[in-house]
Amino acid sequence: MSKPNSFLDRTKSFFAEIGDMTFFVGRFFRELFSKPFEFRELLRQCYNMGNRSLFLVIVTGFILGLVFTLQSRPTLMQFGAESWMPSMISLSIVREIGPVIIALICAGRIGSGIGAEIGSMRVTEQIDAMEVSGTNPFKYLVVTRILAVTLMLPLLVILGDAVALVGSAIVENLKGGVSYTLYFNQVFDALKFSDVFPATVKTFFFGFAIGLMGTYKGYNCAKGTVGVGEASNSAVVYTSMLLFIIDFIAVFVTDIFYTL
Repeated sequence: MSKPNSFLDRTKSFFAEIGDMTFFVGRFFRELFSKPFEFRELLRQCYNMGNRSLFLVIVTGFILGLVFTLQSRPTLMQFGAESWMPSMISLSIVREIGPVIIALICAGRIGSGIGAEIGSMRVTEQIDAMEVSGTNPFKYLVVTRILAVTLMLPLLVILGDAVALVGSAIVENLKGGVSYTLYFNQVFDALKFSDVFPATVKTFFFGFAIGLMGTYKGYNCAKGTVGVGEASNSAVVYTSMLLFIIDFIAVFVTDIFYTL
């Protein structure tokens, strides 16, 4: 009898958390359009999340372009299709690989940081002190961070895609003797608006998901240092799953609109 009860409890807990998260999202949108607006804190969070993630995104994008090109080149050479390398690499990175990989990296870098920071503030009762002093902690801590990640992640993805294409161009230049001018001419010939626009739009949803899960887990953190670790860890795990779900929905919707 313990197993059915345990399964039932987990099911109830799952749907209860979905309900709490729905109210959390609703409160975010209510607080987003209500005064006062925390512009200074928003700019500070944009700087922290964007500037401090630059090196990680650049290194990840560069290695992604190098490895993807090195792995794909032998297969294309078997079919005598080396000339398709710039087109294939650019479409694959811009459409899918770049946004997803960079979002996962930022989920680990930014999402865990948000969960740990807000969770520690909850444990040390700093959030309660803000409420007593008349400050709205939800607007100051949650709204600014979700909005900052939503705005900064598309820029980080664009940067990561560009660096990945540079890495791929270096491999093609060294391995195949392809000039950088020819490589990027083929890249820009292959990319269309229907490739770039949907990939950019879904990065806003990726950023929203990262900020939402990080702030939700931190804001509802359990008491104690163990709760902070669990909030940080669960923020990354749930965000990673949510990113793949959003990516599937985005690809499915894009396929419907562009095949009509």
